[in-house]
Amino acid sequence: MKHSIFLSFLFLLSAKTFAQTDPLTQVHGAQNQSIGNIRVFGSSAWSYFNNPGILAKLEADQIVVGYDHRFGLKELNTYDLAASLRSNFATFGFGVSRFGGKLFNQQSLGIAFANQLGIVSFGGKIEWFQTQIEGFGSGNSLIFSLGGIAELDPKLSLGATIGNLTRGKLGKNSDQRLPTGISLGLAYTPIDQLQFFAEVEKDIQISAVYKFGLEYEIKEWIALRTGINSNPAKIFFGLGLKHERFGIDFGYGQNNPLGSTSHLSLSYSWD
Repeated sequence: MKHSIFLSFLFLLSAKTFAQTDPLTQVHGAQNQSIGNIRVFGSSAWSYFNNPGILAKLEADQIVVGYDHRFGLKELNTYDLAASLRSNFATFGFGVSRFGGKLFNQQSLGIAFANQLGIVSFGGKIEWFQTQIEGFGSGNSLIFSLGGIAELDPKLSLGATIGNLTRGKLGKNSDQRLPTGISLGLAYTPIDQLQFFAEVEKDIQISAVYKFGLEYEIKEWIALRTGINSNPAKIFFGLGLKHERFGIDFGYGQNNPLGSTSHLSLSYSWD
């Protein structure tokens, strides 16, 4: 039984960008996941994982925790924690993530920084990434990523990220490289309560994924979200609630061949 589960994990590992399950390739935070797995844009400390360049645009310090449950398998659960802290010369981000179960798991720990230069917010992240496979040992790698966002005008923004810029491997004794992904996106805000997102994500080894999403604030304290993806086709829905310093976000995704995913995030902000 263990060996059959292990083989399933090896399949998932070989197609991890396809399924977007592990902490390196998946989009983090229920808000980003429910608008179609949009990686480039955001307004929270989850940007540490998704696009470190956004951290410089955050108006408050924040800590977030999250839980992802994918395709009905506890072996695909992900647990996250991230924080953003502003200083006089930069904004810093910190994060830790764990994906998987006993037989196969991956975890990351890192630090990010970002700064605002005119209309451009730019940042980088360095993280330690470990993969453990029961019976095969573990491998470690240092990963460096970049990201940024530019406000072309008050209603239109352009963003981009490059993950695993150094093309780190699973470990020093492995020839298999971790995924290197590039994302490019646009965000359009016709009115303050409504945002549209479009993004293309390309891993150097697979076909591009096209993503579209929207978020609508019914009231200041409640937001509705939805999104779609290609390659493979997925649909997403979500809800966000805010009360003073606290926030809770829920996202749900459906992939017909694999099943459903659910995502829950909690946040606390302070000045």
